[in-house]
Amino acid sequence: MGCAHGKCCNRDSSTSDEHSGHHQRGIRPYKNKDGLTQRSLELVHVPSHNFTLQYSSLTQHGYYPDTTDRENQDSFCIKTQIQGNPNVHFFGVFDGHGQYGAHCSNFVKDKLVEILSSDPTLLDDPLKAYNSAFLATNSELRDSEIDDALSGTTAITVLVVGDTLYVANVGDSRAVIAVKDGDRILAEDLSVDQTPFRKDEYDRVKLFGARVLSVDQVEGLKDPDIQHWGDEESHGGDPPRLWVPNGMYPGTAFTRSVGDSTAEKIGVIAVPEISIVRLTPSHLFFVVASDGVFEFLSSQTVVNMATAKVSYTLDFNACLLQNNATAYKDPSDACTAIAGDSYKRWLELENRTDDITIIIVQIKGLSNQSVVGTTDSEVHSRPCQTGGSMNQSAAIVPPLMHQKPLESVGHSSCSFLSLYIYIYLSHLFFIHCATRLVDLPYTWFLCFATCVIFFIVVPAYIQPLGEESSYYLCFLMIFFSK
Repeated sequence: MGCAHGKCCNRDSSTSDEHSGHHQRGIRPYKNKDGLTQRSLELVHVPSHNFTLQYSSLTQHGYYPDTTDRENQDSFCIKTQIQGNPNVHFFGVFDGHGQYGAHCSNFVKDKLVEILSSDPTLLDDPLKAYNSAFLATNSELRDSEIDDALSGTTAITVLVVGDTLYVANVGDSRAVIAVKDGDRILAEDLSVDQTPFRKDEYDRVKLFGARVLSVDQVEGLKDPDIQHWGDEESHGGDPPRLWVPNGMYPGTAFTRSVGDSTAEKIGVIAVPEISIVRLTPSHLFFVVASDGVFEFLSSQTVVNMATAKVSYTLDFNACLLQNNATAYKDPSDACTAIAGDSYKRWLELENRTDDITIIIVQIKGLSNQSVVGTTDSEVHSRPCQTGGSMNQSAAIVPPLMHQKPLESVGHSSCSFLSLYIYIYLSHLFFIHCATRLVDLPYTWFLCFATCVIFFIVVPAYIQPLGEESSYYLCFLMIFFSK
């Protein structure tokens, strides 16, 4: 759902990686007539926490009966090992709109990753780097040869840094994570759509002088003074849009985007909203998708569809696991199922479909304990994979302040050698105490208590203290046993 110069937007497009450079203003949009692009199953290991990301992606050309040569304006980017770091990976979906929306989405997907990859502050402050990258990308697009006056793109991106997700969103595309809760799998949004349905966004753009009206209100079919459109899940296909005070443009159904220089004057900005999520073993997979998926499917419905062998509850707000099922073994199957159902829902409720793009990333083998250090394998940065003709229990918490997010952490627990020495000396100390206490009353009770203290309680407390502390305690035990 992008700009509106009438009931529907006119979107020309492409997502070809080979066309993601600078483009002349006013040139004819390049043509990509491929209907469906799906990448094969791929995976990447995250050595810092010893888990694997298994992912797949799919983009489906929209169907517009009045413009059969219309092309896909969605694009996506998957880039692993950002800055050569095996623990840092990027997943993004970009939904272009306007006459040059395809140019915008391709430009932004390339430029955003390029800026992030070259930012020296990314290791120290990913939040600042993320925010700066979006604003710099917007400026680069403005200075490029692409006409972004009435064209632009949304951007929903996930930066994986070890066991932490940094989710940056501009627009109305969405990221969702699946969380296992007992026998249920719940969907939790990692982003919040930035549209006039949100009161905070509505109030913000009104301060810039934007008129917020549906198309029917603009055309005089409904009262323009009514500033309530229900909720986003049930707006009935005519959402509120942004218009300049004395004109019939730009008609954007979102309040933030990259590009859209005309809409910027009425409050449409490229500042991302960023959320941080610390992954746990309860997190099964996350979905990054354009609004072509979420226009008629809720976040929970998408998670339900991505989960294999499930039965739906009566209120359809969660799914129940059967036979210890978790999710599709191959996320490409889940992508196909969701895209297919989205396409079907569009045709049932509209006379067209939007472009549909989805990335599903499964989280495999994550435990509560992280592996320290990095592997000795060769570190290399893979090129950005792109779409085209090749074309809240989810623990939203900031990272630990004492740890740089992109750095590996050294060992902090006792080595096996020191622990073995401690247990051996505890055994000697126990025997020594037993011989001293043999003639006292309650001898066996005291021996048992001594055993519990030195074999269970003390090791539990000293192990996190480090190897050096354990050696000091061993020395003290030897001294007091004399």
